[in-house]
Amino acid sequence: MLWGWIALGVVGIGIRQVDRIRFSARHGNKAVPTSVPEVLARQRSRANNVTPTLLLIGHWLEIVAWWGLGAALGPAGLIVAALMVAVKFRHLQETSHFAAHGVLFRSLRLGDNLTELAVHAPLGYVPVPTRRKRHVRRHHPNATVPGVDPNLDDLVRAGIRPGASTWAFVAGVLFPLTPRGLADTLSGIFNNLREGGWWRALVFVSLPVAAYAIGGLPVLISGYVVPRLFIYPQLAWMSLLVEHTWFENVPDSGASKVELEASRCIRLYRHRAIAELLARSLWLPYGDLYHFAHSAHPSVRWNYLRSVDEMLGSPGRTAGHVIFGRNSVLASLRRVTMPRTEPLRPRVPARSRISAQRMP
Repeated sequence: MLWGWIALGVVGIGIRQVDRIRFSARHGNKAVPTSVPEVLARQRSRANNVTPTLLLIGHWLEIVAWWGLGAALGPAGLIVAALMVAVKFRHLQETSHFAAHGVLFRSLRLGDNLTELAVHAPLGYVPVPTRRKRHVRRHHPNATVPGVDPNLDDLVRAGIRPGASTWAFVAGVLFPLTPRGLADTLSGIFNNLREGGWWRALVFVSLPVAAYAIGGLPVLISGYVVPRLFIYPQLAWMSLLVEHTWFENVPDSGASKVELEASRCIRLYRHRAIAELLARSLWLPYGDLYHFAHSAHPSVRWNYLRSVDEMLGSPGRTAGHVIFGRNSVLASLRRVTMPRTEPLRPRVPARSRISAQRMP
């Protein structure tokens, strides 16, 4: 049976590649687009409803395979399964993120329905239209703006705010793993499932039932409970922390779209190939590593964000580390949230850092 689970995982990985090949920048022996309009034209010409469906199916086949492998390999396998299922949940989250932007499927209506069935309902997210309103219409135009950006409100509610004590800041960074964070995760799932009809709760319950059917209580706990309630929320939370220069001043509304996003985005791991590959494979998948490119051009599918990232160059801040070092993301965030008596000076990025000459 062990080889059967391995084969299932390989099949899942394989059918996911159909979408990757379809949207590859070089698919069909075409030259790599050199401007955002070319990227969007290439993206529209390849839009379809089949390969994204295979992409979602592939992720779930991998999850089932990890459940089976965990049951077959014992304690060590269960630990690996917990980690990898959490990673797959992150992949599904980011895949559905592009559905919220309307660029996952050719048909917006079909994309919403399939994303709801394959991602939002089983993982206990809000309905897709609600996420689109919160993320696309509220967060994107207002990122880092106090009282308007819902993501910034989440950080403040977790205790990451200007004037925070050291303990409050550390607890905020680890918020999903704290008792208050766990309560927030559980209440969020409960409230999310109340929207959109009873069938969403039924789909949600089917997931732990399937994990239990495959491997009993050990797989239910390590393959579902631990990833969904602890590991995955912490991975998603860390991705939020590294997206923007939270609590720092940004240029006024007179700045261009690219200049504005350059002033409030962070680019991790530029010129660090191994760290970048690991981040893209594990906790910053599907374009999440290229948040500056995504913020500047949110209608671009993840397949082309690396190209857009190269077109734009670096935003106002780059970082080679998340945790360690004075210039790490968390060290910078801590400096602007420490108690202080003098206001922070506005930070305006140098235009040269944005590589304006290469902007489309």
